[in-house]
Formats: sequence, structure tokens, C-alpha cells
Amino acid sequence: MEIVGVHGIGQSRTSGEQLTRDWGRALGRGIKEFTERPNRPLMLRMPHWTSLLAKGMDRLGPQNDLYDASMTSAEEQFVAEALGDVVGPQDLAYAEEQPLAVLGPPKLWSPRITRLLMAYDHRFPGGGGRFFVQRMREVRSYLTEPNLAVKVRALVRDHVTPTTSVVIGHSLGSVIAYDLFRDKDAAARTPGDVPAPAAHTLITCGSPLGIPSVRRLMKIEDGDHLRLPEHVRWINVYDPDDVVTGGAGLRRVALGLVDAAVRNGMGDPHSAVRYLRSEPVARAVAGGRP
Repeated sequence: MEIVGVHGIGQSRTSGEQLTRDWGRALGRGIKEFTERPNRPLMLRMPHWTSLLAKGMDRLGPQNDLYDASMTSAEEQFVAEALGDVVGPQDLAYAEEQPLAVLGPPKLWSPRITRLLMAYDHRFPGGGGRFFVQRMREVRSYLTEPNLAVKVRALVRDHVTPTTSVVIGHSLGSVIAYDLFRDKDAAARTPGDVPAPAAHTLITCGSPLGIPSVRRLMKIEDGDHLRLPEHVRWINVYDPDDVVTGGAGLRRVALGLVDAAVRNGMGDPHSAVRYLRSEPVARAVAGGRP
């Protein structure tokens, strides 16, 4: 079986070889533990797309710490919309009653973002709001820098061959993978050209695609569904405590998708390795029901 993995941000200090080893071990562990095909051979390809970023950068956007970096007005609007998408009225009401000094975010962030972060941390205790803001800024950078997005998709596409059967995307990698499948230029190619996505299974883990503001930035109108080619099976795996997902799956916004909830533990619910070794991923990779 040939698999292509699409990693998220924060991997510039590693290599494609190390990612291949880490993802391969996690997938192998899950398959051994949860399926009847423990010895099924896997060929895993890991396009190291963060190698396209500036040297030394470990994230998209400004090279300085995104926790402390000020936002442009467009960034702030997007982050505010994303936060508003995942908090409830009771969380907002709580935040309005709290003094701004309670949260202690960077002083360069506006009171508007501070209030929304309070609301988010009320829904997801543990300080995940800052992590969520960082990931949303990275998603926005990818989706609003077309030259970078084209290069990233091209690098990933070059690893997807006519014999690739499964594509797995984690975090921002799930957005890249979905973008690749819906890429009209890629869909128009023939097997004799640059390899086009011919996989029959897409597995997304820890995906922000459920957040309406993310989909709007992808030119997907409210009310429209996420769609894949008819021959592609889509399994989405999420942890209700994963701040990047907003604690929800994709079933309500994607047609024909199978959602599978897992518990990755409180230490790091967004961990790629923990997702990859989970039962739903193992069963989907092995070809069974997640």
C-alpha cells in the first residue's frame, strides 16, 4: 500500500526522512494493535513542504513569535471570525464579565481578540486559545499567499503517484490535502503528466476545515458542502479536546464523510503521532471501516 502524508506547520527543524520514520512507526503501531493485517507492507511518502519556507522559519507568517506579533487588520478580522465560529453565547457572556487583565495575552493584541480568547478558553480550559490563534494565522497565511500555496500543492502532488491509495493530512496538512483533491488543474492532468491525485481514501486528522471562516477563505460559501471526487472515501478523525478542530468533526459540512472521534489525551490532543496510531486511522489505512 502506498500512502502520502501531508504534515502540518512547525516541521522546519526536522526532515522528510524523520517525519517518514515518525509517521510510519505511528501508523504501524496502530495497524498492529487494531487491525487483522499487522504485517501489511506500507510505503509512506512524506513531502517536506515546510522546506519551501524561509530558512529557519518554523511557522507561516512573521518570523518572530506569533504569540507576541501584532496582527494586521485583515488578520485580526479573520482570527476574530474564527474564534467567534467556535465559541458559544454563554462563553461570550462569561468573557464580557471578566477584566481584560485576567487572560494576559500579548499587549499588541486588541481587546476584541482578548475577549474572544477568554471566551475560547472558557469553552476549552487549559490555555488553548493562544494555540488556536497561532494555527489560524498559519492557515490564513497559506490560503492568502497564492504563490506559496501553489508551490506547496505542487510539491505534495509530485509525491502522489498513480499507485498512491491513501492520502493523510494533519492540521494545516488536511487543508492542503483537501485543496489538492479539489485542484482543477490537478484533476485535469493525465497519468502521463505530473501525477494527479488518484487515491481512493483521504484521511484528515485534527482539521480546521470545520470552521466556517476557514472555508470562506477557501471560497466555499456558507451552506455549501466540502466535496471530493466520487471515488474518494473520506474519513475525518478528531479529538473533542483538540482546539484546532473547535472540538467538532466535519460531518455537517462535508458530503459522504465519516467522522470518527478519538481521545488523544490531555497532554497534546492535536498530536499528529497520537492521531496516526489511533484505531480509526489504522482501520481506514487497512481498508476497513474506521
